[in-house]
Amino acid sequence: QDGFLVIKELLTIDECQQLKTAANKLIDGWQPEEDYLWIFPNGGTRERSGARQMIDSSDKISFFIEKDAVDPQTGKLNREKHLSVSMIGHYLHMLEPNFKTIAFSDKIKAIARDLQYIKPAIRQSLYIFKQPLIGEKITSHRDASYVSNEPFKIDGIWIALEDATVENGCLWFIPGSHSTPTQRHYIRNPNEQEFNEGKLLINMGEDQFDENAFIPVEVKAGDAVLIDGQVAHKSEQNKSSYTRQICAFHIFESHNSIYKKENWLQLTEPFPFLYEE
Repeated sequence: QDGFLVIKELLTIDECQQLKTAANKLIDGWQPEEDYLWIFPNGGTRERSGARQMIDSSDKISFFIEKDAVDPQTGKLNREKHLSVSMIGHYLHMLEPNFKTIAFSDKIKAIARDLQYIKPAIRQSLYIFKQPLIGEKITSHRDASYVSNEPFKIDGIWIALEDATVENGCLWFIPGSHSTPTQRHYIRNPNEQEFNEGKLLINMGEDQFDENAFIPVEVKAGDAVLIDGQVAHKSEQNKSSYTRQICAFHIFESHNSIYKKENWLQLTEPFPFLYEE
């Protein structure tokens, strides 16, 4: 009915801590000085050379940086690396054992079955830190702007690993907005020449949202929010002195369905399936 649903206590506090510890260990082993620092193109509004790294992250564990954690003069981090990472993605569910355990758990499978998936595939996994004071605003959007299949059936499973509040950047939704079609699509550039010249991703169309219609959805650590692929949502900047850490998995129906070739995230191997009925 609303396009989103809160599931209380999907994960235990111990499970939340295991994922937080795993994410921190990944950053422990990351050498930012050996990596090309770039900023995640929030909402497609800041297309940068990082588009190549984003595409390449489809089957890897890659690190994305908060905009305000980068010195604009040098392109280097202006703070400790653990306080600089905005997001880790997009293949945690296959390459990091703790995330794989959760992604393919009976809890996640039960959600997919409740949503009447026949052969659900995991498209991507994310870990978002929403760093204190600099955790960026994520502009109003629908997930369907970034991924599509035909016929359309895509959902996000967003899990709070810490309490998510208005102050630290919880999710906001327009209830019922999933009933209207998505107009904006952020896709691989179909122009082969432009793609080869470095213009990898482009925006097509535009969605109009009534910003006054958004409502905040605060949740506790361990709670999950199911997100219909068509529902409008956003999050504001983290204005608090603590993080708002979450992990998320996006699933799509692969039974009698075509995953569109213009989606930015593509794999050379088949997408992993949760189950097949």
